[in-house]
Amino acid sequence: MGGTRMSLLERPEARALLREAEVSAEEVQGCQEHLNQFLQRYLPLFARREQRELAEIVVQGRLSHLQRKTSEPIAYQAGHTRKPVQNFVGAGAWDDEGVMAELRCEVGDELADREGVLILDPSSFAKKGTESCGVARQWCGRLGKVDNCQVGVFWGYASRRGCALVDRRLYLPKERAKDSEHRHKTHVPAAVVFQPKWRIGLARLDEIGADLPHGWIAADDEFGRVTAFRAGLRARDERYVVDVPSNTSVREFEVRQDGAGSFTRVDVWARQQPSSRWRKVCIRPGEKGALVVRVLTAVVQTKNEKGRVGTIERVVVMRSVTGEPRTWYALSNAWDASLQELVRVKNTRHRIEELFQQAKGEVGLADYEVRSWVGWHHHMTLSLLALWFLSLEKRRMGGENPGSNRGSSPRNIRPPAAPAQAEPRKNCQSNHPSPAA
Repeated sequence: MGGTRMSLLERPEARALLREAEVSAEEVQGCQEHLNQFLQRYLPLFARREQRELAEIVVQGRLSHLQRKTSEPIAYQAGHTRKPVQNFVGAGAWDDEGVMAELRCEVGDELADREGVLILDPSSFAKKGTESCGVARQWCGRLGKVDNCQVGVFWGYASRRGCALVDRRLYLPKERAKDSEHRHKTHVPAAVVFQPKWRIGLARLDEIGADLPHGWIAADDEFGRVTAFRAGLRARDERYVVDVPSNTSVREFEVRQDGAGSFTRVDVWARQQPSSRWRKVCIRPGEKGALVVRVLTAVVQTKNEKGRVGTIERVVVMRSVTGEPRTWYALSNAWDASLQELVRVKNTRHRIEELFQQAKGEVGLADYEVRSWVGWHHHMTLSLLALWFLSLEKRRMGGENPGSNRGSSPRNIRPPAAPAQAEPRKNCQSNHPSPAA
């Protein structure tokens, strides 16, 4: 019992963490300068000076330490009145499609890869009221149940150099699309009609696909299970590895005889395959050893939603080797791709889930009180812009978490001086109209 007890902060591991957490004045100033430089590319896309000033306030607020990053606390933190900030986000007459096009241009400058992956995924936002544009009782992934929420359809881009969210579109459920009163109250443009999420995904791909060099499309099983979605990708000459549910019906094409092969659930089919058909593939090195999975692939046919036999595709089944047993199922049209490449693309899909987690935790992607169509897209645009800045800071500092890296914490961002007038790159300007207010 003798001797002096070592305090927690005196322990070697605690001292190491404290040294890592130290932020010098030079690093804080450098982070601020990087934000100022970053914004100069985008501020000229806002036509009026007050719009540029408000854009800075909102982006800085989303990079701040505020617990809830809605317009009111962002305005008060900046010493500004509430209403102009709310109006700017909720109904401002500025071109959010132009800002997103410029963001994609910069993402292309920084991350472009001919083997890059465009990733399609929905994200839900729980809502208590019923007045917001597109809100309805529908599946809310964040809550894990059917509840009142809005759902956005998002595209991400991932390459070996990094990843970013590069597009967003609000899903309008059929009952809301037909509700003229709801459309009027939330200012839904007349051109916007009901589309299932997979059609929104394809339509947005037509808009953004040429902006980002890529070799692959990945998507979660809500999209991958739709045969028309996969057919749409093939019609666009896109290679894909898209998730499908475990109950997807498949028939192995190579073992059929005179069309007599029978369909079975893909999970049942996978369990019936001998171990000799499975191959071990290393996904990536890990701190505790390489992350390895077992992979099975075969040429199959599936059935469409009406029970008709579909085209020939490649099924990819991936099973964990260590830890909790898990199995994933996907379909692809990439006949000449190696197992290693198929697994890489399949595994890349989860990068967008990491982006959503970061966006909701670091820049307040889910913190908004706008009700209109244009307000939702304005909010998402400014949030994705803040998220992209954090990604650039993360790459600059060489860390894993931009919210806690030295010199790149949102707490280090201070309001900069009024912006200088800088011309954006002319080859990156968008001709897309913004959603009408």
